[in-house]
Amino acid sequence: MMWGGPGFVLTIIAMSMIGWVMTTWIRARHGYSLDNEWGVTVAKPGMADERKVELLTAENQKLVGQLSRLEERIAVLERIATDPAERTAREIDALRDR
Repeated sequence: MMWGGPGFVLTIIAMSMIGWVMTTWIRARHGYSLDNEWGVTVAKPGMADERKVELLTAENQKLVGQLSRLEERIAVLERIATDPAERTAREIDALRDR
């Protein structure tokens, strides 16, 4: 069996191409950044967007909690401002007696 000639060269090229494809597939599947044909690292599309969505979701939940607490406080202040003074005094005395 002869190891010379164009068959050997084409086999080497095919093996290197298959290795490159498999390496790229494994890296993409597991979320690693990919390299382009010049060796420059290219960020996986959507990775930064997913992180931004997570951060914005967390911030949104925090702000919703703050908003609900502020709404409760405003409701108490409105009730204090609009209720008669005797009723408010009775409720304060009831709280002191506890």
